[in-house]
Amino acid sequence: MKRPLYHYLTIGIVLLYLVVPLLGTFVYSFATQWHKTILPEGLTFHWYQDLFGDVQFLQSLGRSLILSFGATALSLVIMVPAIFSIVVYAPKLEKFIQSLIVMTYAMPGVIIAVGLIRAYSNSGISMVLVTIGAYFVAILPYMYQGTRNSLRNIHAVSLMEAAQILGASQITAFKKVILPNIMSGILVSSLLSFSILFGEFVLVNLLVGGSFETIQVYLYQKLNQSGHIASAIVVCYFFLICILSAIIVKVTRTKKETV
Repeated sequence: MKRPLYHYLTIGIVLLYLVVPLLGTFVYSFATQWHKTILPEGLTFHWYQDLFGDVQFLQSLGRSLILSFGATALSLVIMVPAIFSIVVYAPKLEKFIQSLIVMTYAMPGVIIAVGLIRAYSNSGISMVLVTIGAYFVAILPYMYQGTRNSLRNIHAVSLMEAAQILGASQITAFKKVILPNIMSGILVSSLLSFSILFGEFVLVNLLVGGSFETIQVYLYQKLNQSGHIASAIVVCYFFLICILSAIIVKVTRTKKETV
């Protein structure tokens, strides 16, 4: 069946809208000067050398990875068993839990940050831990929907009943039957959550700021100093997400082939 021309035009326009800014950022990160001509006046690796030679950048990158991975891992450990229990054993609570989780969208990041500062600034609790907790709450909708949909797709209730009839305990059935079948959905939700947290700026800037400088705060500082280095940071972030996406796709395919 031959597709209409406007299908290809629409796809082409969307691709241009997505690719052109990325391509421009990538080229600018290598440009020596780019003010008066269509193409850069010269290319150099100088900005990347300065970036990776800056200890402050490497430290801020490490802090961002710790915060993002920490909150995502915490969400996996707590949310996956909790969502499984709700879907399988307490389905009547689903609408109530879903309403509570969706309410996280209703609160702007600035208001959340101000409230957390007022609540925990004099409590003796490290604001880094508070930030991880805030991150955990921020990704609840993504983890909940991804895990819930995966459980629905595999008919988790029927699988649990079948496993228990065959003599498996609830924990064994969850570990050896349910988890392998929903792993692809969990990995996708985790990648999405990590990507969102890794690019989050408002909460981390207000809660920890310069005392625990992350890559987002570092990028904000460099925007006022050098657009070339800021572009290099964005390119590095983009390639990091691409690598993580490739790993997730590879693991997901392997899981499907194994199952």
